[in-house]
Amino acid sequence: MANTSSAKKATRKIARRTEVNKARRSRVRTFVRQVEEAIASGDADRAREAFLVAQPELARAATKGVLHANTASRKVSRLAKRVKALSAPTA
Repeated sequence: MANTSSAKKATRKIARRTEVNKARRSRVRTFVRQVEEAIASGDADRAREAFLVAQPELARAATKGVLHANTASRKVSRLAKRVKALSAPTA
């Protein structure tokens, strides 16, 4: 348990930041899930649109410190690869 006033304040700040980060992380997961659902359904146009919305959300999460920059970049790259493969003509 925090004893000093500064430690008590730090605890309050941590609790607030945790809630904000939790909301941001949930938001990112929602957008990524929408892309993955569109890919699974085979709808290339919907997948592309969902990806264009998810990409800045992942970047924002990285700049805010919710995700590591490399993690966000990796997720964007993998989603882009899957969306591109979906819209590519089949041989």
